[in-house]
Amino acid sequence: GHIRDLPKNELGVDTQKNFEPRYVIPTKARKTVNHLKKQAEAARKIILATDEDREGEAIAWHITQILNLGEVKSQKSKVKSTERIVFHEITKKAIEEALKNPREIDINLVDSQQARRILDRLVGYELSPFLWRKITRGLSAGRVQSVAVRLIADRENEIRNFQSQEYWTIFALLLKVASRQSTVNSIQANLVKINDEVLDKLAINNQEEAEKIKKELEQENFVIVDINKKTVKKNPLPPFITSTLQQEGSKRLGFSAKQTMRLAQNLYENGLITYMRTDSFNLSQESVMTAKAWIEKELGKEYAAQAPRLFKTRSRLAQEAHEAIRPTDPTRLPEKLTKVDEREQKLYQLIWQRFIASQLPEARFDATQVEIKAGKYGLRANGNILKFDGFLRIWPLKFKETTLPELEKNEKLDLEKIITEQHFTEPPPRFNEASLIKTLEEYGIGRPSTYAPIISVIQERNYVEKDEGRRFRPTEMGELVNKVLTEHFPEIVDIGFTAKIEEDLDEIARGEIQWQPVIEEFYEPFKKNLEQKYQEVSKKELTEEASDEICEKCGRKMIIKLGRYGKFLACSGYPE
Repeated sequence: GHIRDLPKNELGVDTQKNFEPRYVIPTKARKTVNHLKKQAEAARKIILATDEDREGEAIAWHITQILNLGEVKSQKSKVKSTERIVFHEITKKAIEEALKNPREIDINLVDSQQARRILDRLVGYELSPFLWRKITRGLSAGRVQSVAVRLIADRENEIRNFQSQEYWTIFALLLKVASRQSTVNSIQANLVKINDEVLDKLAINNQEEAEKIKKELEQENFVIVDINKKTVKKNPLPPFITSTLQQEGSKRLGFSAKQTMRLAQNLYENGLITYMRTDSFNLSQESVMTAKAWIEKELGKEYAAQAPRLFKTRSRLAQEAHEAIRPTDPTRLPEKLTKVDEREQKLYQLIWQRFIASQLPEARFDATQVEIKAGKYGLRANGNILKFDGFLRIWPLKFKETTLPELEKNEKLDLEKIITEQHFTEPPPRFNEASLIKTLEEYGIGRPSTYAPIISVIQERNYVEKDEGRRFRPTEMGELVNKVLTEHFPEIVDIGFTAKIEEDLDEIARGEIQWQPVIEEFYEPFKKNLEQKYQEVSKKELTEEASDEICEKCGRKMIIKLGRYGKFLACSGYPE
């Protein structure tokens, strides 16, 4: 991990001097640093092989600072050269390849990481004391965590304010006239049109209306007016990147984002998978050719027809040199793993399946759509049959097959019965870990290394908790802090503003802009607003509400106050 960081008990950023950071060696890293210094004294050459992302680049740079590797070599030092190497997997081949291609430390990546760290420190260090003074001690605000809490609190408000609406669906069970003896002769057709106008979901909104339509349909003749047959293709999903691995780990295995990353770290360190912090879908030529050969041998030629398959990376900032998360050896089957625990094996299996499936052909379905007329009503029946499983052979998905009998245009159908069903619209669901990560990623908030820590920190700070269904809801304290930030520091919790800062950090990483102006542009208005809010906002109005309870000691009215663990009643005459 990090061997230098900003100091724990002070700001550590000189806001007067171009935001110069002051780094210290944390206590837990001192032993490692002393060990490295000893080793370095005896070395002629030093190779830095930290992780390949921004955090890793920053750690490599901090090492050069601590060991004076970037400076003019002292007479004592035997170190003649320093090299930086990167690799995506811990395998002999990958490391040998990296050793042949060393590079310089990429100072743009280092600057981007420093800028993120300094921005987060400025917000956390300057906004948290405001919350202590105006609400209660022990609270904290964070640049990205506050946006995550806002998403959860906004969703809770949507659920509270949601008003359910009634609606009805109507479908007919029809029979093919001629073939009452055949295996398939029943057809379910849903009402989709009245007078050739497509019905929207809430069009039929009460039982009287539904019953009226039912009665009218029971008097009508049902005739097929159109039959459309086509082949529908479903493409495989791309291999995993950090966010999608965390989402599927949560959905399919019930792992938290933190747990998924810890298990993936172990698999990476054991040389079983490529680096697990990435937002690139890139795959090496060698890995896709190995997968193709395995698929052909084990599954047959028709399954290998479309390999190798490559995917376009969505995000502009993903470094193409990075790879998606995949097994280092596609022929190493999950059941053949040794020296890993059960959960690591399950995660490896998920990564292996997703990678192999990404190299398989699409699944093909025969889809039939039958349009049926009954007077002024239009109904539709759908048939769906799997013709070729393709990638579904390795990456199963839920789907329903529906077989229709052989039908012809202008054919009449017998009515078996009309069924009406009542439904109510439902509020949007609370976020779970998977949907929260997906939303953060869609808005461009956070990066591969930040999703899991964001989710951990908002729970540790007691701003959100999980309900019985393992979905997030805000605590009373979380809602209050969110309300204060939304009203008084709107930019801090503004989704667009936070995403723009992420883009600025990416531009710094690409060497397109300098880091200090980005921080200055953020900090000047933030600091000015903060000073103003200290004057304007009173603790009383944030943390006290009136109540009808009477104090048994003095007969005064009591008030509802908010403490660290939620609301409590207090005498308005306190402290007398």
